[in-house]
Amino acid sequence: MKDQYTPHIKATSADFAKTVLMPGDPLRSKFVAENFLTDAKLINNVRGIQGYTGTYKGVPVSVMASGMGMPSIGIYSYELYNFFGVENIIRIGSAGGLGDDVQLRDVIIGMGACTNSAYQEQYGLGGNFAPIADFSLLRRAVSEAEALGVRYHVGNLLSSDVFYNANPKFNDGWYKMGVLGVEMEAAALYMNAAAAGKKALAICTVSDHILRGEALDSDARQNTFTDMMKIALNVAISE
Repeated sequence: MKDQYTPHIKATSADFAKTVLMPGDPLRSKFVAENFLTDAKLINNVRGIQGYTGTYKGVPVSVMASGMGMPSIGIYSYELYNFFGVENIIRIGSAGGLGDDVQLRDVIIGMGACTNSAYQEQYGLGGNFAPIADFSLLRRAVSEAEALGVRYHVGNLLSSDVFYNANPKFNDGWYKMGVLGVEMEAAALYMNAAAAGKKALAICTVSDHILRGEALDSDARQNTFTDMMKIALNVAISE
């Protein structure tokens, strides 16, 4: 594999750890680097998508933003897996809660990711692919959540292409099917990992509850999702 810059990442494979934490928000990437990593170095800032590498408990870890939506995380995760030698990507993002037992600031560990996206059509499978997490990463995340005493749920996420849906009842069917939360990236990440033979996991903090109309403000979303970050970092250094 040749080191190469891409239109989106100006770095080399040597700049990245084998595990990358991937929030959507570049400022959350910066927050993780500044508050959890030792000797963090900015390795990418193309289009303002900040990427850093440092160490956590002595182990190299990278964190880089994905932007919003499946097309965006699809680009960055594809390039990391296929051009920069990254083996594991752990999404650390926010989700809107759907489940009855889901509360604000709870952590959802995405065992699977349903989607209304056409992202999978590129593979020409002749059917519907079921995007799922890597089990070894998922199992470690559950163990870390339990060790930290964090409220967590394991199950299906919905990766939606639409944030402002014109159908006010769009989420009703997904709720009835037991989907725990709605976000916009995990399914594409899981598909890219499957296609590349790599590992992926999405860990999301509940920032709002769609059916109850509850929500955290933008500052809380950016700076207070530390339980999720600690879980992901501890998983990263176990790989």
